[in-house]
Amino acid sequence: MTTWILVRLTVRIAAALAALGGIAAAAGMSATAQGTSVTRSVPYAGTARNTLDVYRPDTARRAPVIVFLYGGSWQGGSKSTYSFLAGALARKGYVTVVPDYRVYPAVRFPGFLEDSAKAVRWARDNAAKFGGDPDTIYLMGHSAGAYNAAMLAFDGRWLKAVGLSPRRIAGFIGLAGPYDFLPLKDGTLAAIFGGNNRPETQPINYVSRGAPPSLLATGTLDTTVEPANSSRLAARLRAAGNDVTVRRYAATGHVTILGGFGTPLQPLVPVLDDVDRFIRRTSGG
Repeated sequence: MTTWILVRLTVRIAAALAALGGIAAAAGMSATAQGTSVTRSVPYAGTARNTLDVYRPDTARRAPVIVFLYGGSWQGGSKSTYSFLAGALARKGYVTVVPDYRVYPAVRFPGFLEDSAKAVRWARDNAAKFGGDPDTIYLMGHSAGAYNAAMLAFDGRWLKAVGLSPRRIAGFIGLAGPYDFLPLKDGTLAAIFGGNNRPETQPINYVSRGAPPSLLATGTLDTTVEPANSSRLAARLRAAGNDVTVRRYAATGHVTILGGFGTPLQPLVPVLDDVDRFIRRTSGG
């Protein structure tokens, strides 16, 4: 079984747990009944894959905006799988944008970064229509999605290509992200990144002073992406004089960390509250 299929299955389990705890979107219920609304499959670029969903509080007025990029080893994934997470963030008061982006074999590095940047451009251009603040955008991701978000946050060329700058990003939130993972030992990943040892593909190598504030969250039992990825990135960010917060959740694995966005696991994996505190602190909310 490939890694991204395993991730997809386990995320669905997390979504089911969230639904049992009352996360409306994962249970197929009306998000509006929970005080949020969702607009689905809005095009943001030129291919059938390039659509996004927007979750928003019904009372949103210049709310912080989160662009959430999901994982799947850059080989798969679907925005609909993460409705439980986006719904939870919307109920906290955030306009949450979840794009699908092209994956292997349709694209290789840097195609998924180009798509991610275009989704951020769309979010900035359209945030106000959904009650969001275009000047307060957070890049957030899990696993491969955290990699995408980190590259956009630290390597300015991807946002620059769509007329933006990391300096306009309010913060970066990485969940169980791979930021410093060479050399690659998996043949498919080597094909995706054009070789098994290309330092220019690693987010950690683009850290400089003036990076957006960062929240790095990981589980101590993660065997898919070593928690040391977050530790090394945090050390590099601190050495450059940047604002970084690290959260490590005991007895938590690579996908279990997402279960913290559902009611049953929140007391054990308080990632939702940590994200909320981080955004409120760094946005002045």
